Amino acid sequence: MVEQESVSVLLSNAYESLRSVDLASATRLLDRALAADYEDPEVLYALKCANFWSERLSRLETMPNPFERGEQVVALWKAFVSFSSKLAGDFERARYAYKRFAFSLALSHYRALPAEDKESHEVELSLRIGRCLKGAGDYDAALRSLESAAQARRDEAEVLAELADTYALGGEARPSKALFREAFYLAPQRIDLELLESEMIRRLIDKVAALGYEGPEVAEWVPVYGNLLGVFGVKRELKSVEVGKLRQSIYQLENELKENAESRRLIAPRLVNRYFWLIDHCVATKEDRAKIEEILLKVRLLDPAIYKQYTA
Repeated sequence: MVEQESVSVLLSNAYESLRSVDLASATRLLDRALAADYEDPEVLYALKCANFWSERLSRLETMPNPFERGEQVVALWKAFVSFSSKLAGDFERARYAYKRFAFSLALSHYRALPAEDKESHEVELSLRIGRCLKGAGDYDAALRSLESAAQARRDEAEVLAELADTYALGGEARPSKALFREAFYLAPQRIDLELLESEMIRRLIDKVAALGYEGPEVAEWVPVYGNLLGVFGVKRELKSVEVGKLRQSIYQLENELKENAESRRLIAPRLVNRYFWLIDHCVATKEDRAKIEEILLKVRLLDPAIYKQYTA
């Protein structure tokens, strides 16, 4: 019992060191835990994770630019997610500790950017700092940074998606759903799905992937199924200029689909999502039912299965 308690304390202290972005101290504590119990599955898991980071972080020293180092750490985090998913065991406490370590480390590099560079990359930096604060679990600070980025670029899908994700993690579902809907309408391919964390969006992404969609297709189908499943159910009234842009976008996509059938796998879901937006607008403005039926016919011709689900 004493031995097990010792291992538990050492693990807790190691995770606290990770919180302080001190990988060396965390590794020493994990080595001591291994000496106390070389069969403890969580110790073995945590040490393998520590080795992953130790082997790769040395490469950062060759990067003189703090912004590039921050980008590299975030890229390593995505690689780590894939690596850790293949390890035996499911140790959420360890995974969270390494997530907090990775994003806190990336944050320190972004913040180390010289003042003159911060001014010239203000929006990009606000996005990345907000993302790192989200990953480190500081949702209030993350919202402040991401809202600053969103105010500067209201039509930036990546910013809106990160803001939506942070709202969801903070328990504010309504603004999250509205912002996710906007983000995936604007530019699905600009959104890094791997960096979205909230349960709501992760379940939706997993649902789409389980249907057999792969690669860039997933991002295009997320808003379609977000609509069908009610995940993107918070909607707003469009301005007249937005309606004009929506109709023009539909016209362009329809022509592109005719001229380039090979791009159908990406254009079709994007077009379906725009049809859904136009139908919502027609319903909100009490357009004639005939106009709605005309759009529904286009949905049916483009994808009968989606039409069936939408009208069920």
